[in-house]
Amino acid sequence: MEWLNYHHLFYFWTVMREGSLTAASSRLSLAPSTVSAQLSRLEEVLGGKLFLRVGRNLEPTDLGRLVFRYADEIFSLGREMMDTIRGRPVAGPLSLKTGVVDVLPKLIVRKLLEPALQLPEQVKLVCLENKEDALLAELAMHTLDVVLSDAPLRAGLSVKAYSHLLGECGITFFAVEKLAGKLRADFPQSLHEAPMLLPMEMTALRGALERWFSTLGIRPTIAGEFDDNALLNVFGQEGDGVFVAPTVIEAEVLRQHRVQVVGRTQAVKERYYAISVERIIKHPAVAAILEAARHNLFMMK
Repeated sequence: MEWLNYHHLFYFWTVMREGSLTAASSRLSLAPSTVSAQLSRLEEVLGGKLFLRVGRNLEPTDLGRLVFRYADEIFSLGREMMDTIRGRPVAGPLSLKTGVVDVLPKLIVRKLLEPALQLPEQVKLVCLENKEDALLAELAMHTLDVVLSDAPLRAGLSVKAYSHLLGECGITFFAVEKLAGKLRADFPQSLHEAPMLLPMEMTALRGALERWFSTLGIRPTIAGEFDDNALLNVFGQEGDGVFVAPTVIEAEVLRQHRVQVVGRTQAVKERYYAISVERIIKHPAVAAILEAARHNLFMMK
């Protein structure tokens, strides 16, 4: 592993913030030649110039601007860590870094996260969407506070984390007006050979739907398989097939996609989980998400 001298990085960060080598030297109580020498050593390690001299001024290079963005976050987190350890109030908004498994409907993600944004203190929300394994790796490194998923943590994973059930609900089938009108009367048998837009295989919802279809002897025509839920909904909105969404966001789907309800079932459940490294949730924003999901959105007892 390549080790970085954080003293050198701190000198560079100070020069950027103060706007000049002279001002930074005064702030650091060091001679300008000393600071300049430390910057040169940092440039050697990074393999590129951090500044260019323009007249009497120093202008950051592209590398310099990139390094400054990282340095600014590093030293901001350092201050926050020390404030937390010393029991001092942490300045600035509360940060909530959330991983979102990419199969989750965007509308349900917004509903789940909304309570965090309504806390009395300001919350800075950062959302990262990716595959579950990639997000769990980030969670294990503590770069994420929580991961929202449609399945609990799988057994056998090396990640030490805990699954917190947020709630569950049935699903609603949607289609454009012309298709919905044909299928509504004899639902769910009407779905036999009907064009269906489905999530990819190996997802929790796909497996539950296929088991339900098999129980009823229904074999829809698979008109499309999608690994992106938002794209699936766009095709459904254009009339390419029937698609499903959690019943809890039915009103939002109808409004946003201008479709109609074909039917509903409680036999297929969508479940949502918050996965964290904490057995007992301490992060106030994550706690707000759990509380609202269980007692308002899904009304769990």
